[in-house]
Amino acid sequence: MRELHYIAGWLFTLLVGAFLLRLLFQLVRTEFRNPLVQALVRLTNPLILPLRRILPAAGRVDTASVVAVLLVQLLATAVLTLLAGFGLPGPVALLLRSMLALADTTLSLYVVAIIGYVLLSWVAPDGYNPAARVLGDLVTPLLRPLRRALPTLGGLDLSPLVALMLLTVLQMILNDRIAPLLLGLG
Repeated sequence: MRELHYIAGWLFTLLVGAFLLRLLFQLVRTEFRNPLVQALVRLTNPLILPLRRILPAAGRVDTASVVAVLLVQLLATAVLTLLAGFGLPGPVALLLRSMLALADTTLSLYVVAIIGYVLLSWVAPDGYNPAARVLGDLVTPLLRPLRRALPTLGGLDLSPLVALMLLTVLQMILNDRIAPLLLGLG
């Protein structure tokens, strides 16, 4: 049963990550003609398109994408809790666990995106790479304020390092301080 929980955890993390990436790509206005983004759109459309028919957009925010991320995370949390043998939590506890898991996934996604962005900048700094383009679109809004605040050292950009450190600290605070506090309420 532990193996099934592990595999389901990975699969749900990838699924939630796909829906979350689609939402984030919309928010940062990445180029949707990019082949990687197109693959993500095709993967997530079966849930988002029906939701879009009933949920209008709220300004720049695609409400259907937000609801899809939340629904997939709620499903993931419920299934993984059941597979762990804890039974289905109450609605408040399920919602709190889902929000905490989504926040943790978002922070982890940005950590991976920054590492990928840095590695691709070393491997193919000037060539067009679809992954480098979307990763750049995703992480630049996070790195831009840090780049303005930090001095460059002979052309060396320290903003990704500082961003990784800050994201890791936020993740530690979320998991070690906030999660136990909120889960104690639910």
